[in-house]
Amino acid sequence: MTTNTLVLIVEDDPSLVELLSYNLQSAGFDTQVETDGEGAIAAIENRTPDIIILDWMIPNLSGIDVCRRVRAMPENHDVPIIMLTARSEETDKILGLEVGADDYMVKPFSPKELIARIHAILRRSRPETGQKRLEYAGIVMDTIAHRVTRDGEPVHLGPTEYRLLRVFLEKPGRVYSRDNLLDRAWDANIHVEPRTVDVHIRRLRKALNEGGHPDIIRTVRSAGYA
Repeated sequence: MTTNTLVLIVEDDPSLVELLSYNLQSAGFDTQVETDGEGAIAAIENRTPDIIILDWMIPNLSGIDVCRRVRAMPENHDVPIIMLTARSEETDKILGLEVGADDYMVKPFSPKELIARIHAILRRSRPETGQKRLEYAGIVMDTIAHRVTRDGEPVHLGPTEYRLLRVFLEKPGRVYSRDNLLDRAWDANIHVEPRTVDVHIRRLRKALNEGGHPDIIRTVRSAGYA
């Protein structure tokens, strides 16, 4: 990993900040630390990080609100976000993913696993080779610039939603099971619950259907999505 890959750590527990900073720097990342939500937003607006490690329960602005605001930023909406929090209920995980997190880890955590997840997300976020332009039903994906439009209007997607959409656009009409989508849009070495796919599909639909556009993603009962 190159040393100019910046990880923004948003965490108010000094011992965890020290643990995260040490392990990430040892793995070759640059790190920046913010201890509250407002500071995190200001830092992101000042310099776009390559990935954000975000606690839920931080002062001034919760991690959930930070996630929402980042996803609403025109210039930074696609920055990968991993939520790292003590909140372990399934409803909390679903909420975190629904508001824009690309991954969700529960404390206590393994620093090695966190670093593996960071590498996996960054690999998936890099420009890919292959078709430069994908089109279907008024949706255009520029795979070089990582931009998506629908009927000429920009569509703002997080990294996971972008990868899912690319899967669908490469073979329109094909039905993919949740396991198929996990294989294609997530790293094979990282365990992700199948329910997570449903959350990201909902987010993808919401982004694509803004402005009253018809839903192009079909739910195929007992089979998956197409």
